[in-house]
Amino acid sequence: MPRFDPALYSFHRETPEADDYRRLRAVSGLSPKSEEAARRGLPNTLHAVVVRFEDRAVAMGRVVGDGGAFFQIVDMAVEPAHQGRGIGKAIFAALMDWLHENAPDSAYVSLIADGAARHLYAQFGFEPVMPASIGMALRVQAR
Repeated sequence: MPRFDPALYSFHRETPEADDYRRLRAVSGLSPKSEEAARRGLPNTLHAVVVRFEDRAVAMGRVVGDGGAFFQIVDMAVEPAHQGRGIGKAIFAALMDWLHENAPDSAYVSLIADGAARHLYAQFGFEPVMPASIGMALRVQAR
């Protein structure tokens, strides 16, 4: 499979549109998000990258958090047809560049690594936090 080709893909430092966000999460195997969750959450993005192929969003990644003490990398998603070309790595590198330029000393940057993605994140210095800490989560369900 061909590697990332900047002549074919365009990078945009912008928050994804809600429809693209929801579609990219679904097709890349991330948990689905409701329209309301996307509408509320996306404006709180600190930094994001959207990658387009033929003017269509095919990949994304975001940084969220309080802008000072805590940052979290979320929504790393690449459409399956475009995976394996280095797009995810390029997005992650752009997010890390932004963090290095904007996060103050002592900021804590976290993420949840699904499956083999941990190998990509390790290339950027991320390490498992166990056994000192363990990640925990709660998914809110409609009542």
